Amino acid sequence: MDKIQFGTGGWRAVIGEDFTLQNIRRVAKGICLLMKEENKTDRPVIIGYDRRFLSETAAKWVAEVLAHNGITVWIMERSAPTPLVMHTVKKKDLWFGIEITASHNPANYNGIKLFTHQGRDASVEVTQRLEEIIADIDEVEYLNFKEATEKSLVQFLDNPFNDFLDDILDLLDVKALRTRGLRVLFDSMHGSGTYPLLVIFHTARCTIDTINTNKDAYFGGVMPAPSEKSLFALKNSVLNGGYDLGIAMDGDGDRLGIIDSNGEYINANETLCLLYYYLVKYKGWKGPVVRNLATTHMLDRIAESFGEKCYEVPVGFKYISSKIDEVDAVLGGESSGGLTVRGHIHGKDSVYAASLFAEMVSVTGKTPSQLISELRKEYGEFVMVEDDMSFDPAMKSAVHKILIEDKRLPKFSDEIIRVNYEDGCKIYFKDGFVICRFSGTEPLLRIFAESTSAVRAKDYINTVKEFLF
Repeated sequence: MDKIQFGTGGWRAVIGEDFTLQNIRRVAKGICLLMKEENKTDRPVIIGYDRRFLSETAAKWVAEVLAHNGITVWIMERSAPTPLVMHTVKKKDLWFGIEITASHNPANYNGIKLFTHQGRDASVEVTQRLEEIIADIDEVEYLNFKEATEKSLVQFLDNPFNDFLDDILDLLDVKALRTRGLRVLFDSMHGSGTYPLLVIFHTARCTIDTINTNKDAYFGGVMPAPSEKSLFALKNSVLNGGYDLGIAMDGDGDRLGIIDSNGEYINANETLCLLYYYLVKYKGWKGPVVRNLATTHMLDRIAESFGEKCYEVPVGFKYISSKIDEVDAVLGGESSGGLTVRGHIHGKDSVYAASLFAEMVSVTGKTPSQLISELRKEYGEFVMVEDDMSFDPAMKSAVHKILIEDKRLPKFSDEIIRVNYEDGCKIYFKDGFVICRFSGTEPLLRIFAESTSAVRAKDYINTVKEFLF
């Protein structure tokens, strides 16, 4: 049987290879057995799905297995972003929630995300136990979807968006948004985040237009991640249309991309820094900030200037949300585009993040580019460069042995301050770092580097690549 493995963002696999009817049902049966093992079958499980190929169908396959095992299922009648499912688990005090999605992965992927009590990403301990259970599953019984609905074991959830939208609006300065009246262009990247964002911005009396809102299994031929490369159409449209802001989300609404009025792409590191700076300086919030190992150290500098601390955790949003609770942090996020803010859900939510970003622009009266210039003037230059490399099993083993087992390091032009092996290999310098780690969701070796210039950051990466290959 195929081995099912959960990475930092759930189980993801290529459709038709590993993401198959049999494996989807095996995962569903594994969740059932896990729930029974933990005596947590007394509450419904909510299932959401994005707009990828097979997502809605896979959601029904999962529901059929849960229903056969006597577990009540709440399922969406329309596609829903991941943060909505997490919010519902928290709001309705459920034990578990499921989203069918491969997030930002290529179009030929799909997957399953599992959420636990309070709407958290399933912990490593939970997913490891789930993997063990699934490994012993071969045949899976299920109850026909129609019959399951007739027996009320599968129920369609009424107005699932209402509580989610109301809670976000309660957190926003709606008056400031209405006073400013921003003109916003939203690129949903053919994903599931369109409806909630439109409702919030219309409620705030902003003018919001949209592109790429149709369902497209190929995501318009671009990667469904809100990166600079994939948002060229949004950049041009913002400039040509004279919009104040361009906003984009990935397929399941948990990663955010921003385009300034001048067409400049605001990367995820800059977005994190801007929102933390705004919440602390302009809104008067108190508290530290949390980032993962591959996220900008400018957050450390900002936190220190306000007498706060920046906490570093491994890659995987479950670690960020856990640390936020532990230290009562204002905000936590990662350089891949996900973030969450204290007082909301325990996972990434680009609907709230995008709305808060628009609030920031409205309250300060400044463009994101102007605010970034202020940060650079006060805290210095922080430039991050990334290089992804595909790998085969032999390459992965060789790199792991060199860096992790043997702890051999390249010779850099800068002095190494310390090395962290908590998640891959991260090497710290006085004015930067380089980290080398394997992706938990794709067959990629990721190398991130940050320094005071792109040239120095690229030099760190080239030094690592020459050493390893």
